[in-house]
Amino acid sequence: MCIDLGHWPKYFKVSTTVVIPKPNKSSYDNPKAFRSIVLLNTLSKLIEKVIAERLQFIVASNNFIHPSQLGGLKFKSTANAGIALTHIVRSGWTKGKTTSTLAFNIFQFFPSLNHHFLILVLEKVGLDPKVTNFFANYLVQRSTKYLWNNLSSPFFEVNVGVGQGSALSPILSTLYLSLLLYILENRFKNLNIPISILSFVDNSLFSVQSKSFFTSNSHLFCSYNILSKLLDSFGLVIEHSKTEIFHFSRAQGVFNPPSLDLSPLGGPILRSKDSWKYLGFIFDRKLSFHKHIDHYANKAILTVKCMKLLGNSS
Repeated sequence: MCIDLGHWPKYFKVSTTVVIPKPNKSSYDNPKAFRSIVLLNTLSKLIEKVIAERLQFIVASNNFIHPSQLGGLKFKSTANAGIALTHIVRSGWTKGKTTSTLAFNIFQFFPSLNHHFLILVLEKVGLDPKVTNFFANYLVQRSTKYLWNNLSSPFFEVNVGVGQGSALSPILSTLYLSLLLYILENRFKNLNIPISILSFVDNSLFSVQSKSFFTSNSHLFCSYNILSKLLDSFGLVIEHSKTEIFHFSRAQGVFNPPSLDLSPLGGPILRSKDSWKYLGFIFDRKLSFHKHIDHYANKAILTVKCMKLLGNSS
């Protein structure tokens, strides 16, 4: 009925945004140490869930989603991203090449999505005009108040972004990025930059295979430059402080690859570490996964011990 009428009730557009601290932060004097979660009307969440299911089915059936996108979709998870990256690295080794990765994060991704551009993307998908008209109404005239501990703010108009907590936010954000990734991939091909892309919502990475780390770094620098400019045209920016480089290599002895200087692009000077944590995986350069297994084995043992203490409590 809502889609047929092209209308989303005003009552469903009112939300409460709860500001919660991110765990394990050394300091909480920076806004980045907090996450905002949108609390919505329960009935509206049920309707959004149904719409999200149908929308994902449609875009999956017409192959609009970019193949590199492994997040924000049903039946895909961080495990898919970890397996895909492992396959890329091992396939490179069979060719006698090392794999270098550049991981980056989009700053304030969900709150930064432009509503007008999102509607254009939905039209590009080829949806029924009734659906795009519905979303044109769904996204406007929204308001929220912020709740932090016992403090509550007045209501503010929200004219940008999608709420992190809405059932529609994963698929809408995925569609927003799909068009960007297709454009990015096309630019890499036109410039003969041999870069592969893996995307998991706002966490993505570039991978390149070569026999020379200097060649790999050159390709990664160019791709980062292209990405920065393209994101800017989409109203998005890279969070440079979270950008990381990692080199996978089976070389024996001392391993000291050259650093990657992204400072001309506003980024940091990056040096590869002995291990790298990405989407819950702890990678080492030889893909032995020893540190990954040790970390999660110790975490499991600690959990069992805690459960035992709770069981013995009276």
